[in-house]
Amino acid sequence: MMKEMQLKYGCNPNQKGARIFMAEGGQLPLTILNGQPGYINLLDALNAYQLVRELAEATGMPAAASFKHVSPAGAAIALPLRKVDRAMYFVAGEDLSPQATAYVRARGADRMSSFGDFIALSGTCDVSTARLIAREVSDGIIAPAYEEEALKILRAKRRGSYIVIKMARDYQPAPLERRQVYGITFEQERNEVRITPDQLQNVVTRERELPQAAVRDLLLALITLKYTQSNSVCYVQDGQTIGVGAGQQSRIHCTRLAGDKADVFQLRRHPKVLALPFKEGLGRAERDNAVDLYLSRAGADLLADGVWQDLFSRRPQPLTEEEKTDFLGQVTGVSLGSDAFFPFADNIERAAKSGVRYIAQPGGSIRDDLVIEACNRHGMVMALTGIRLFHH
Repeated sequence: MMKEMQLKYGCNPNQKGARIFMAEGGQLPLTILNGQPGYINLLDALNAYQLVRELAEATGMPAAASFKHVSPAGAAIALPLRKVDRAMYFVAGEDLSPQATAYVRARGADRMSSFGDFIALSGTCDVSTARLIAREVSDGIIAPAYEEEALKILRAKRRGSYIVIKMARDYQPAPLERRQVYGITFEQERNEVRITPDQLQNVVTRERELPQAAVRDLLLALITLKYTQSNSVCYVQDGQTIGVGAGQQSRIHCTRLAGDKADVFQLRRHPKVLALPFKEGLGRAERDNAVDLYLSRAGADLLADGVWQDLFSRRPQPLTEEEKTDFLGQVTGVSLGSDAFFPFADNIERAAKSGVRYIAQPGGSIRDDLVIEACNRHGMVMALTGIRLFHH
């Protein structure tokens, strides 16, 4: 460990004199095992590690996160993968450790946004996980430990420049945190609130039953939101995020953005998508782009204009808007968390279109009654946590 680390530059190349250090003195709680991290890399790494550490503590399961620009593209715990998920994540037939399973789910939540991500693992990076990371486009990884063979695999990535950070397991930050904006120092208590099932007790809707799986997914949503740039909402299903809407000025725009991502996630399970005849030799990132383009409204143009020849070995069958609507109409059991209250019922109406059944949000709006009424119309279960989770 070291007392400070000089960085190449800050957020942008023109911002010189960048470094990290402990303001109160002492050693940094991290060790650089490979590569040279930058300012944004470390912001992603430290936010992501907090998320997976807390998620593993809350669920008792290995956790992983994929971060881009200080917000999660995906976060997940190590629940078993179904056959359709393995096909969707391009890991069919592979032997995956629990930590690797959590990573595959986190990366697979939003593969487009995870391109060039920073990865965080709650536990030891084993060979199974390292082999998966080696074939993805990623900037770096942070974890509390690495198997020796896994470290060799990661050190060979990106011609030896892949960033590998080891985080001290026993590190506990000071209770006060500081930052500077425009030369002015801000100070506050760290947000040490713990997300537990107790915070889901205040159910205010007619439907009141929260199954254990829904409790787990709502905890995942709320912990993810705790480390997501606000405003933010998070859709979760089966132990993984499927849509994160971050950094929007309006909450309905968060709900729409995350809902659209959740819909794309679901549509990637459509038989026509799983059967896409990718051109031989097409890389994983190119396949992700091809799927996204195929599912977009421009997909029909792709098929009509002959662009498909660059991506597929033969012209794929189109997925019509009617087919998309029918497929998404079968989705249910999705959980939704919000980092602050819903000011209008329009958020609930949009959430319903993506199969949301369970909601956790702080409450406290003067229109809470209208939001509750909308939940009742759609047969949703909503808990008011009383805890705001803004993160800036």
